[in-house]
Amino acid sequence: MRVIKWILGLALAAVLLGLAGFLIFAPGIAERRMNVVKTHESYPVSSEAAAFHDSLVVGDWHADTLLWKRDPLKKSDRGHVDLPRLIEGNVTLQVFTAVTKSPSGLNYEENSAEAFDNITLLAVGQLWPPRTWTSLLERALFQAERLRDAVARSNGRLRLIRTEGDLDAVLALDASGENVVGGILGIEGAHPLEGDIANLDRLEAAGYRLVGLQHFFDNELGGSLHGAGNHGLTDFGRQVVAEVAARGMVLDLAHSSAQVARDVLDMTDIPLIVSHTGVFSHCETTRNFPDDLMVDIAETGGLIGIGYWEDVTCDDSPAGVAQTIKAAVELLGDDHVALGSDYDGTVTTAFDTAELASLTQAMLDVGLTEAQIRKVSGENMIRVLRDRLN
Repeated sequence: MRVIKWILGLALAAVLLGLAGFLIFAPGIAERRMNVVKTHESYPVSSEAAAFHDSLVVGDWHADTLLWKRDPLKKSDRGHVDLPRLIEGNVTLQVFTAVTKSPSGLNYEENSAEAFDNITLLAVGQLWPPRTWTSLLERALFQAERLRDAVARSNGRLRLIRTEGDLDAVLALDASGENVVGGILGIEGAHPLEGDIANLDRLEAAGYRLVGLQHFFDNELGGSLHGAGNHGLTDFGRQVVAEVAARGMVLDLAHSSAQVARDVLDMTDIPLIVSHTGVFSHCETTRNFPDDLMVDIAETGGLIGIGYWEDVTCDDSPAGVAQTIKAAVELLGDDHVALGSDYDGTVTTAFDTAELASLTQAMLDVGLTEAQIRKVSGENMIRVLRDRLN
């Protein structure tokens, strides 16, 4: 009997040790596979381009950093974004977007909303609070808590932007030479509302100021660009759009179906954004909206945020991303193009946020003027934020 108990105890210890190893190492292993920076030699940046880059106000409309099990205040050897790398890359404004559901079999063509949800596994594996395991709303609230905690521990280097006054304070510190980053919370898909418009109050109170309507699947608000059909807004979706437009919030059409985008255009008169994407005529992929729809979105006074990964640029090198930005400027005008990396969004890139001076060099190399680069890098983003934040 003692031998049997000893064997059972040993087996239990092995199971617990294996589980502990999984919980400790698996999240990091998963991120190393999903948020890759390609091995590359240092990109050449002239002293003139480096000085010009340092003079810019740089803003990025989209990073999914809060999804991953690492401290955003510490420089990491995995992923794309953390506070030290943001400061090294001279980024002043960063939207941190909460991912709350992502269907297994993730692809750009079609995904079922009923497919197994990868974020559930990630939430459990990373030991998020049990309340997040079954609630998309709680997942969004928890990621907001993570950013607020980082802000509280940052000694003023990271600040949460909720209002135009918060934006002005960060910009003033940046202009005075302070190494400071303003973080803005966004949701990637409004399914955390869980079908209840009252939950928009909870998200807004938590600090969220950017609302994406869909992610990789159709939801209660309407069709996804990657859903089961080009469905438009539902009645609930129209209710949410009207509320977002009425509040000091930014409406993001990234991942929405073309029909949802057109429905939103028909019912709003606010600047709209597509936070992370490319230009279809430059890189013909279903991930990019048709050019005519992009033009209509730009005509709201809105912005198209250019991503840094190959699926939207067809070339993820600094030169390739710069060529996409140039194509967007030629299509939409330089007042309607911005940066939207999709860093930490399970994408492979050729540079991380610390290396953004290489993108500035590449934009100069493709013939964009300094005035145009200032607009794309951050001035356009600031204009839209001023329009929308109260």
